[in-house]
Amino acid sequence: MRISLVTVTYNSEKYLAHCIDSVQRQTYKNIEHIIVDGNSTDNTINIIKQYGTSISKWVSEPDRGMYDAINKGMVMATGDVVGVLNSDDMLYSDDVIENIVRTFNEQNVDSVYGDLQYVDQEVTSRVFRTWRGKKYDRNLFKMGWMPGHPTFYIKKSLIDTFGGYENHYFTAADYEFMARYLFHHKISSFYLPKLIVKMRRGGASNNNISHRFRANRRDYLAMKKNLIPMPFLVSILKPLIKVHQYNIKTNLGIF
Repeated sequence: MRISLVTVTYNSEKYLAHCIDSVQRQTYKNIEHIIVDGNSTDNTINIIKQYGTSISKWVSEPDRGMYDAINKGMVMATGDVVGVLNSDDMLYSDDVIENIVRTFNEQNVDSVYGDLQYVDQEVTSRVFRTWRGKKYDRNLFKMGWMPGHPTFYIKKSLIDTFGGYENHYFTAADYEFMARYLFHHKISSFYLPKLIVKMRRGGASNNNISHRFRANRRDYLAMKKNLIPMPFLVSILKPLIKVHQYNIKTNLGIF
């Protein structure tokens, strides 16, 4: 089984090497690492070039945002399974991909997801939030649940059938993508109870109240499109059910 990892970059010089190194360290070697750059003006391209042929494919050109760039990468992908690894994120441990491949083979499913940590940008041992998944149940979408998007791996053949990310949902495009596949098209999935990604804290949908409001509106539209019952109520529940994930002491600066 070949795994295609898509990394999108734009002026990503600060953390990109950490991302690539975490892929290079994987014990499972049949990985196709694809980088889609949005025409960076910093040192990003030089960093990519330094890794030579260990980067399977890369391109640098203007795009219409992160999800448009991910779609480009998925079109380029030749693997059996596709996952997304953000340029400032890292695979949590060296055996992550090995465990994902084993799960696909043993469970014979269409997709796999796991757990996620949000960490400090500089001190990555400082954990602000841990996103623990749950045993897969399609009906959880009716309560606002979703897998952690950076941990979600899916068969390429399904993407070829049902399409990529819909860019007009902006920050809710990842939610719409998973709701479309898991709820609307009812593909199979399996929860791997393992930390998959260490994600540096930040995110456009959660920067302030107005951003959160816009994100909730887009969640609502994605729910409505994919026929999730009572989408207005569920869009309100969606951020509320994540409160328990936060490390209160760390967020308050208590060590």
